[in-house]
Amino acid sequence: MSVAEYSINNKVISWMFTLLLLIGGSVAFTGLGQLEFPEFTIKQALVITAYPGASPEQVEEEVTLPLENALQQLDGVKHITSINSAGLSQIQIEIKDSYDKSRLPQVWDEMRRKVSDTEGQLPPGTATPQVIDDFGDVYGILLNLSGDDFNNRELSNYADFLRRELVLVPGVKKVSVVGNITEQVVIEISQQKLSALGLDQSYIYSLVNNQNVVSNAGSIVIGDNRIRLHPTGEFSSVKELSRLVVSSPGSTELIYLGDIAHIAKDYDETPSVIYHNRGQLALSLGISFSSGVNVVDVGERVNQRIQELESQRPIGMALDTVYNQSHEVDNTVQGFLINLLESIGIVIAVLLLFMGLRSGLLMGLILLLTILGTFIMMKVLGIELQLISLGALIIALGMLVDNAIVITEGVLIGLQRGKTRLAAAKLIVSQTQWPLLGATIIAIIAFAPIGLSQNAAGEFCRSLFQVLMISLFISWITAITLTPFFCNVLFKDAEPTDEESDPYKGWLFTAYRGTLSFVLRNRIVTLLLVLAMLVSAVFGFGYIKNVFFPASNTPIFFVDVWMPEGTDIKATERFVSGIEQKLMQEDEKNNTGMVHLSSVIGQGAQRFVLPYQPEKGYAAFAQMIIEMEDLDAVKAYMPEVERYLAEQFPQAQYRLKMMENGLRQQPKLKRVFTVKTHKCSVL
Repeated sequence: MSVAEYSINNKVISWMFTLLLLIGGSVAFTGLGQLEFPEFTIKQALVITAYPGASPEQVEEEVTLPLENALQQLDGVKHITSINSAGLSQIQIEIKDSYDKSRLPQVWDEMRRKVSDTEGQLPPGTATPQVIDDFGDVYGILLNLSGDDFNNRELSNYADFLRRELVLVPGVKKVSVVGNITEQVVIEISQQKLSALGLDQSYIYSLVNNQNVVSNAGSIVIGDNRIRLHPTGEFSSVKELSRLVVSSPGSTELIYLGDIAHIAKDYDETPSVIYHNRGQLALSLGISFSSGVNVVDVGERVNQRIQELESQRPIGMALDTVYNQSHEVDNTVQGFLINLLESIGIVIAVLLLFMGLRSGLLMGLILLLTILGTFIMMKVLGIELQLISLGALIIALGMLVDNAIVITEGVLIGLQRGKTRLAAAKLIVSQTQWPLLGATIIAIIAFAPIGLSQNAAGEFCRSLFQVLMISLFISWITAITLTPFFCNVLFKDAEPTDEESDPYKGWLFTAYRGTLSFVLRNRIVTLLLVLAMLVSAVFGFGYIKNVFFPASNTPIFFVDVWMPEGTDIKATERFVSGIEQKLMQEDEKNNTGMVHLSSVIGQGAQRFVLPYQPEKGYAAFAQMIIEMEDLDAVKAYMPEVERYLAEQFPQAQYRLKMMENGLRQQPKLKRVFTVKTHKCSVL
């Protein structure tokens, strides 16, 4: 093969490689999954056991300790934390970080068997322990269903209809409805009538309890058909229940239950959780996404399906959005694209200033091709666009042009020394390709502790290391392949001259040479100055806020409300309702910028973002979720709310906090409550 043919083949390969990165990267970018946060396994589960009538000490000794002893026998348990309140045991189990999502289902199955085997050791009157292993589900879309003229049953019926329809949307994994209050039939028997008629209350209880039991009455064969026998007598309404005959066996008198008792339908007086939407009773609908999907596309399909079902929503019933992850992800990706274009523009501008027009354009093109190549590998490896991976790309932008700058500068120096473009490119690539690879590997190793860590932070931030590793390796590949090719395309051979010019005679090199000579002549002073700067940096580092992730830009903040222990959940609801009305009146009067107000009484809301840690069940606890117009409105309104609550509603304790971006432990509010906590570590 001749030199000309070899050169033509190299050009064809280089152009094909460039087109592959341009077209393939663009297609890969549109097909990447988009999330707000990286997929993360919450290695926690809850075991909730009711023990009505027991004190916190009795709950701890008779219920919690036997369950903890059984759970400690599991191999994967890291530590166990229990909260014992009057009549309720709440045990939180955390699994070791080394267990990934593929091994967790087996751990949860073993945990269920341990809990089931321990049920026989629990005292009489203890309810069956509930094992909640979907504690870490994240509901990317959180909706509130409310209506002034609708009761909880009517809201529940429509919410169930929405759940059945939305779970069929492609990309939706699960739809959860929370906040439904159980209906019950209340029978208030008159003790005077009971005594006067000589009736036995336990006999009446057994009649009511057995009346609605489904029993097998057998079947008969008639011809070729088998007919099932179905005994009648089931209650279909409260009116039918009042006609239940409760006369004593053998009595000639006909006494109905309605004659001696008041019967009515009502709702549970002690619900575990109550939701409010703008001060109205509401139900919460949480929609979680399947793994690896583009949540922006799924969110659009969910919104489209809700619009299609709009005609079936009862008039007066409102469906409000508390949080929509698809909108946040869309804004994040759009912001990244803007930052990417700005970064490329800044890089080109700097290079244009110091290296010339053609060098600046070349660096910008190589940077763009490197990022597009990174998108291709992210698609192949299943890495989604989310907070961490986008942050990795932005961090890498400043390093991705280093290798290409070295090659380009070497080619320019070679041209100034009278070499041809081909000779200059061959020389600089042969001299620097392996040193550049070593420098690239060193830069990658600097982030290796994040990606190779086996703890929760490592799992959460793993894509940071992966994306940086991919992009830096691609930058090295493009530097030793495409950069010489484009140098050959954009640059021209230097004019032949008899004198060898000095390529380092510019003002910048002259100033650098002078500075270097000065510090070498004054080594002692230079070392002392560097040491002083190091000490100052170490000292000043202690005054920098130690936060791995800043607070989220989502204009939402939380208000945790703690009433004194022993407060009934209905009393907590009334107290929070008063706060809601005052805040909404203040917003109407002074336009504080509040967009939406949602409250949860009895426990935390459904987990709608990964860093959000829902509070466990307490009748004396409530949480208000307040959405503002923008982040500036949040920062201005939070201190006002905190001051207003302390002055106008001093009966409770409060904690205000913004939405977080990273996983962090929230500080616990100190409370003097009759709640016993117990924590045991498993080594």
